[in-house]
Amino acid sequence: MNQPAFHIPVRVYWEDTDAGGIVFYANYLKFFERARTEWLRSLGLNQQHLRDTVGGMFVVTHAQAEYLRPARLDDVLHVTAVLQTAGRASLTIAQQVFLQPVSADGTPQLLCQGVVRVGWVDAASMRPARIPSSLLEQLS
Repeated sequence: MNQPAFHIPVRVYWEDTDAGGIVFYANYLKFFERARTEWLRSLGLNQQHLRDTVGGMFVVTHAQAEYLRPARLDDVLHVTAVLQTAGRASLTIAQQVFLQPVSADGTPQLLCQGVVRVGWVDAASMRPARIPSSLLEQLS
């Protein structure tokens, strides 16, 4: 899958930081979630609508994050999501968080990167299921 990265801006608020004014590590997973949700919306896929009409939903089955540099209170971040692989029942999405604006030399400052795997489950039973082919087509 060679798609351009989807991205959203995220401002760091007081609630996102620890006592030292640095983004609490678990909040990067929230930023990843926001980017994945908005990526789906950009493709015309609303998660609640999928649950209600298709009867299934995506759930995180694996998350990996590497923290490289801290983000701080009031920073504006650039959070990306790129579909790496789409299988019959799961998606693997690569994600990154950059500091915006870019550094003095013009290169983006990568703060955090990770990979998130989401599985498709039947909404009623929460059991793994195949992603509908029509949905896979929209994603690729």
